[in-house]
This record gives sequence, C-alpha cells and structure tokens, in this order.
Amino acid sequence: MSDPNCIFCKIIAGEIPCWKIYEDDHVLAYLDIGPLSEGHCLIIPKKHYVTIDQMPTDEAAACMAVVPKLSKAVIAATGAAGWNVLQNNHQVAGQAVDHVHIHIIPRNDGDGLGFRWPAGELDAETAKSLQSKIAEQLG
Repeated sequence: MSDPNCIFCKIIAGEIPCWKIYEDDHVLAYLDIGPLSEGHCLIIPKKHYVTIDQMPTDEAAACMAVVPKLSKAVIAATGAAGWNVLQNNHQVAGQAVDHVHIHIIPRNDGDGLGFRWPAGELDAETAKSLQSKIAEQLG
C-alpha cells in the first residue's frame, strides 16, 4: 500500500533520499528535514495510511515500539534535557503530510518551542455523557 503522490511513500521507495536512522520490515525512521530542534526525527509506517485510526493495530504497534528505542538514542546523541512525542491527525490538528508519522522532538530549556494547552474543566454531567458515548463506539 503506497501513494505515488506521497512524499513519505517516495522516501520509503528510495525515490527521495533521507537521513535514515532506523529501519525494519514495517517502519522507517529518519531525521526531519525541517527540524524544530537538533535531532528531530520521524517514525513512519512503510505502508501508506493518512491517519493512525486507519492502521491495523499490529502496524500501529510496530511504529510505537520504535518510540522508546529511538527516543533513548536521540536523547543520548543530542544531550537534550527532554523530548516530545507528537503524532498529528488531519490538517486541523497540525498534520502537514498525509502519511502517518510520529515526531521525536528533543527539548532544552529556552529552546523557544512551546505549545498551547488551554486546559478547561470537566464537569460530572459532561464526563458521564462522553464516557457513555465513547464506550459505546468501542463496542
């Protein structure tokens, strides 16, 4: 499964070069060419899926299994004080390439990176309703 118009599928196919860090039968990881910080890298499935909910569980698990290993290597290599693991789905959530990808973003104090997290409050009535609706969708 690939998309001939997808830049990540072209990277997987070897049509576009990348700074490969890790590869196995299901996953490719490489340095992001537009890094937010030194060592910023991407983990992608070798099959084309636009969003993570489209992936079979075993393929999503194969991508996530690389996160601890790659995180540890990136932090050791860069000396970063921490890191973000980020995965966006759809443009409204910040997805720039329509192929599932997980970002490992090394962080240091004063790096200028940030994110908005305007936390709200969850009242009991809303929580009960959402809990019921979500559980119903799970089957």
